[in-house]
Order: sequence, then C-alpha cells, then structure tokens
Amino acid sequence: MPISAKKFVAALDWPRIETDLATRGSATTGVIFSPEECNALAALYDEPDRFRSRVVMQRHGFGQGEYQYFANPLPPVVASWRSALYERLAPLANAWAAAMGQPAAYPADHAAYLARCHAAGQLRPTPLLLRYGEGDYNCLHQDLYGDLQFPLQLTVLLSRPGEDFTGGEFVLTEQRPRMQSRAEVVALAQGEAVIFAVNQRPVAGTRGTYRVTMRHGVSRVRSGRRHTLGIIFHDAR
Repeated sequence: MPISAKKFVAALDWPRIETDLATRGSATTGVIFSPEECNALAALYDEPDRFRSRVVMQRHGFGQGEYQYFANPLPPVVASWRSALYERLAPLANAWAAAMGQPAAYPADHAAYLARCHAAGQLRPTPLLLRYGEGDYNCLHQDLYGDLQFPLQLTVLLSRPGEDFTGGEFVLTEQRPRMQSRAEVVALAQGEAVIFAVNQRPVAGTRGTYRVTMRHGVSRVRSGRRHTLGIIFHDAR
C-alpha cells in the first residue's frame, strides 16, 4: 500500500463515520483499496492453501454462493487493516457497551483482544472472502461465532458494480422494539468498505437509550460474479 493501513485508517472521515454509525448502524469509508489490490485479494480465492475452511451456503440454508475463511497467518494486507481498524473502533465499541449497560472491556490493542478470545476457546481466524455468481444471495444473519463478540465489523467490495456484476446489494435490517423492522441498502464502489453493527447497537430515545438488533445480507446477484472481503475482529470457536 502507498501508506500504512494505520495512517490510512487515521485519515478516514471519522466524525462522519461515527455519526452515520450512531444514526443508521452502518457507515461507508470511501475507497480504501485500489483496483489492483482488490483484484489481488479476489484472486486469493483460488488458492486453497490460504484458507482453513470453505462453506457452500445452500448446503446450510444460508443462501446461495460460497465463502472461505482465511487460515493463519492472514495475508499481510488483511492482518494490517484488521489491527488498524480495531484500534480505531475499540473506543467506540466501549462507548456502545457502556450505553447498553455492558462491561466496557475492549482493550486498545487487537493482539490483546485476540488473546482474550483464544483464552475463551475462540481460536480460529474469522476474516473471509466471499464469492457470488448469478442467482446467488446471502440470507440475513449475524457473525457471532462465540461468547466474545466485537460489536462492529466491515465488508469490502472487491468487484466493480455494474461491470463485474449487477444486483448483489449489501442489505442491513434493524429490528426495533415494538416496531416493524427497518431495512437499509448500502451502495458500495469497488474498494470501498461498509462498517456495521454485528449484533446490537444503542439508540438514544426519548426515554433513554435502547437496543436495536442488526442483521446483514446480500440481495440476489442478477449477473456476473461478485467478490467481497469480510473483516471480523473476534475469532471463532
């Protein structure tokens, strides 16, 4: 990368990102990977030695398409961005936890948080590559993986919308107490990420703070092939 992931993360528009996360539970970053970097990451999908497991979604009722979880050691670009983003998001995660009456216990350093995951039996890395073809989709879900869960994650679009694929929109739903669910469709450019809530997030209401439950998925790909990178900060059992 032209500059380090840490410097790139620091240069993002965090006031706007944090406002969007507070308002909608998701925020786009702008483009963080070049087309060349996106293509190089997508090409890793065909290198099976890079991965610890492969999931064909229709076999499990998750949708259609497939994804693979990276094995350790993670590709350097994935590891560096995972660490840099965690460090910037940890204070927000602690603020969310405090607002929802939970222990604000996320350490500033990602290695320290992973050590906590491993001590709890969550040993398997969770960053993944996803591949969708024509007709594929991903059902609404949450990436929880164990008792320890960092409350934010992100997805990076590696393909070119309208050129490599059509359809395949990133979708979020928000289940509000005693109200109908709200849906949000997030448009991404190639190399752009969306940061979003993993499970629950706090919302300031007229009678104080309450929790809403978030789920995410991908609508049907109408043509072509769509690749994405998912970065989850907690490890899995």
